[in-house]
Amino acid sequence: MIAVPAGVRVYLAAGRTDMRKGMHGLSLLVQETLKLDPFAGHLFAFRGRRGDLVKILAWDGQGFCLFSKRLEHGRFVWPSAADGVVTLTPAQLSMLIEGIDWRMTRRIWRPEMAG
Repeated sequence: MIAVPAGVRVYLAAGRTDMRKGMHGLSLLVQETLKLDPFAGHLFAFRGRRGDLVKILAWDGQGFCLFSKRLEHGRFVWPSAADGVVTLTPAQLSMLIEGIDWRMTRRIWRPEMAG
């Protein structure tokens, strides 16, 4: 996974997106539907109807980059809301890209309180 620089936010477009859209179509969705600035340098993630494909749109200062990943088995975990936007941390994005349920993560070890 590509490291997300400090200060960059990750937005998930809730609901389904037409995955035939490319950079320009997705940037228009960011502007008109999500009401965000696609040129701000943040990451915008979209998932299609079947749930096995995710596309991530990013502006690097010179142009748009479009990353995509299709899972061979399973589906990406996505918010159930029909519209809107959800903000993720870079760690949650990494889990999402790996096909891990980023909503239900828990630590398996916690330090004990000194006492």
